Amino acid sequence: MGPATNSYEQIEELIANGANGIRLNFSHGSHSERDTQIKWIRDASSKLGKPVAILQDLQGPKIRLGNLQHDVEVNTGDELLLQYQGTHHDNVIPIQYNLVDKVQVGQPLFIFDGKIRTKVLEVFDQTVKVRVEAGGTLMSRKGLNLPDTDFGGDILTDKDMDDIDYGIHQDIDYVALSFVQKAEDISGLREILKTKGSTAKIIAKIETKSAIEDTELERIIKECDGVMAARGDLAVEAGAEVVPIVQRKIIGLARTYGKLSIVATQMMASMVDNPEPTRAEVSDVALAAILGADTVMLSDETANGDYPIEATQAMKKVIKYTQEQMPVTPVFYRDDARGKKDAISAAAVTLAQQLEVSAIIAQTKSGATAASIAAHRPSLPIISVTTVPRVAQQLALLYANKSFLVQDDSEAGLHLAQKLNEDRNYFGEGEHTIVLVSGQQVGVSGGTDTIQVRNLG
Repeated sequence: MGPATNSYEQIEELIANGANGIRLNFSHGSHSERDTQIKWIRDASSKLGKPVAILQDLQGPKIRLGNLQHDVEVNTGDELLLQYQGTHHDNVIPIQYNLVDKVQVGQPLFIFDGKIRTKVLEVFDQTVKVRVEAGGTLMSRKGLNLPDTDFGGDILTDKDMDDIDYGIHQDIDYVALSFVQKAEDISGLREILKTKGSTAKIIAKIETKSAIEDTELERIIKECDGVMAARGDLAVEAGAEVVPIVQRKIIGLARTYGKLSIVATQMMASMVDNPEPTRAEVSDVALAAILGADTVMLSDETANGDYPIEATQAMKKVIKYTQEQMPVTPVFYRDDARGKKDAISAAAVTLAQQLEVSAIIAQTKSGATAASIAAHRPSLPIISVTTVPRVAQQLALLYANKSFLVQDDSEAGLHLAQKLNEDRNYFGEGEHTIVLVSGQQVGVSGGTDTIQVRNLG
């Protein structure tokens, strides 16, 4: 969400045309603006009868230039003094983060999404001296990337903590943690949320070199609730050539551990200015669907673009066609996936596909049952039924899932399926069969123990 979609009418139209979640970028805007936007989202969600997830994207230690008096052209060989809270004059360039205790001589430092490349020459008095190795134009508040700099777990800023407190008291479903370097970054945020009584889930944004080390990436994905392939900063930090393979690993590991996966950045970037996507962009979105991503995300296309609704429609069209024509291939599941929930989910998916039923209905209190079923990537719809609004909203981003909020009822899943079939002709004409996954103890988390095959009549 951004200036191009900053109205109730635009939000309602986005949701009506396929958006399952709205990302609020806390690098920009005030809390009072967020109050209004969150209300718009929930009002539109209620009007359309469609649970929608709200994702709070924390800024993290996004290091930016300060305000410049004017744009500055820099050339190869120039030397710049990047000064914390400095004032722009001569070759002194203000930055908004004190790098002195973090950066080391010889390390690379990229400016403006990697367009300008520099190397650190000296560190002193809240100042980092760099030599330009590839020039360009410096502009106010453009970001810096330091791919070889270890921030030592210091990735939650004072602003982030203030935003976390705000989100806890608002209707936030997910908190996205920026610039994750190791699994402990996730566990640290989880402890903060738990202490403050938040039920929001954590999305780990993968955008640093440290995070994509094989053993660390797996540890991060095991620790988080969901993972985002944040391809923009990842390309700058680690190199554009590594992104496709890392994206594949992220989706595969997320499926292995039953975690939400999100693919983001420039998926339909040309639609910022054009009403139709390029063939390369269509292939990019289709590949994410083929690999089995739960969610694909638009950024500038809907935040600042001229065609936010068209971009949403185009993305949905590509996803639906791809999934209908090329079901996601299975993955090898981890050796420790032998618990009751995993066994029941695997059995339900196998049964549903062998009997060619119309849908799998999952009655769930925490959302874990629906997530476990989705991890097997069945080639048919998953309908999750819950009595918890937050869970219905969080499940809105899950693979092949449509979530519904219901009253407490031991037959809620069956009743909902019958109602959808009768009132909306949801499954099409003719007789339909469903697989219902539920528990005998209604409303108890972890109580899933029953698979039923039911005819809707």
